[in-house]
Amino acid sequence: MTLAVTYLPEMPAHDSEIELINEEAFGPGRFTRAAYKIREGGPHDRKLSFVATHDGIVIASVRMTWIAAGQGRALLLGPLAVRPAFKNLGIGRKLVAMAIDASRQAGAASVVLVGDEPYYGPLGFKKIPHGQITMPRPVDPNRLLAVELKAGGVASLTGDVHHAYQVDGKLSQEPGCEPAQASVA
Repeated sequence: MTLAVTYLPEMPAHDSEIELINEEAFGPGRFTRAAYKIREGGPHDRKLSFVATHDGIVIASVRMTWIAAGQGRALLLGPLAVRPAFKNLGIGRKLVAMAIDASRQAGAASVVLVGDEPYYGPLGFKKIPHGQITMPRPVDPNRLLAVELKAGGVASLTGDVHHAYQVDGKLSQEPGCEPAQASVA
């Protein structure tokens, strides 16, 4: 029997369900993580964020946030969360693939995340060279991963990582890209 899962762009109506999924997956400790600190700096990009639903209920989500590090701009993937009853069915991987594809179409040079290489490696993510970027809170450097969408996209990221809004005063992207339409979550 195949599970009926529908994948949709994230909408404001999904916010409360997404918050519950993230609370369930990461607990109160999520507020102390480096990626959360970056996300506090501004909104995520709903056009590049997705949910998976089953019987009209959100069972998983992935969010994308524009970041800046040195002269580079990229997207920060996360949080990615799947309700426990729906884990190990490929739903999270499908959401990540959708987010990467949307990021590529939006003109992003790369997608960065803090995660496990065995999970994200098959989706194209590789370790960022140690010391190339610095997160605002401690992170195991072996868990800083990126997938390059444009040649030189990962190399352009250097130094401290911030929400792009804090650096640019707007949700700017790579030069020549259309501005992202984002909403505060």
